Amino acid sequence: MTVEPVPLDWLLDSDPALRWQVERDLAGAPHEVWSATRARIATEGFGARLLALQDADGQWAGGAYFPGDFRGPEAADGGGQPWTATTWALNALRDWGLDAGALAGTVDLLAANSRWEYNDLPYWGGEVDCCINGYTLATGAWLGADVAGLAQWFLDHRLADGGWNCDWVEGSTRSSFHSTLNSLRGLLRYEAATGGSDALRAARRSGEAYLLERRLLWTMSTGELVGPWATRFAYPFRWQYSVLRALDYFREASLHDGAPPDPRLAEAIGVVRAARQPDGTWLQGQPQPGRTWFEVDVPPGEPSRWLTLYATRVLAWWDAAAPSPGSPPRGTAAE
Repeated sequence: MTVEPVPLDWLLDSDPALRWQVERDLAGAPHEVWSATRARIATEGFGARLLALQDADGQWAGGAYFPGDFRGPEAADGGGQPWTATTWALNALRDWGLDAGALAGTVDLLAANSRWEYNDLPYWGGEVDCCINGYTLATGAWLGADVAGLAQWFLDHRLADGGWNCDWVEGSTRSSFHSTLNSLRGLLRYEAATGGSDALRAARRSGEAYLLERRLLWTMSTGELVGPWATRFAYPFRWQYSVLRALDYFREASLHDGAPPDPRLAEAIGVVRAARQPDGTWLQGQPQPGRTWFEVDVPPGEPSRWLTLYATRVLAWWDAAAPSPGSPPRGTAAE
């Protein structure tokens, strides 16, 4: 069955947080068009709704990672973690493209009022969880907080195999796909905002190598799929790994570094391509359960604008770098 081109009109009929990315990355709109749409995030739609829910102390839902009233997953809606607290709200606003100016004063408010549920540690210093620290590093870089100490934390806690694992505190010495990807995203955002350092770039490259050596999919010990979650796609993205999230990271890193796609991404690209529907869309999977402020995507099984944006953008990046017929494969030198 022939796959149709991505339905641009359908994608453009969306919230400003999504639309500006479609305009910039898929529709080829000029800067003044997509930047005007992006500016609307603070005053319209998802972004404005989430901004309005910020508490006077700078937090959301009275907590750093969990809401202030959280009593454990067994008491949460749907049996999962709530996604309403400060870290998750800031993750969403950052990834939607909100201008940091809309959160003026938030850095100081969180420094004064927000503490991690783990050991009551101060917000911008992070805690012991790699994923949480990756989010905080990215958000701090975006908002202009001093998170240099947190960047150093990733150098101090990188494992011997090149990546990171949130269970290091329990003695784990083997990196995790989830933890490594979330750490990489924080390191890249920090580097893009501050220039980083040679040591941080080396750490980022080692984490990338950890995933690339496994083709984003396979364990080194058994050669089996690392987990069923790797090939399942659902929006909003939370802490869980998927090859779509990983490819989105490698696209961003490739553009930042001015480097072509690594050929070891090919199998993961094939997984994303195979999930495309005949009408050019991707279907919503099952998001991680838990309370949210409001829905930002469709129910499972329906065409998802968010997933279609991410997947189409990744495939366009990969295909644009595809060698022409008769040229050597990517990653090899011409003789």
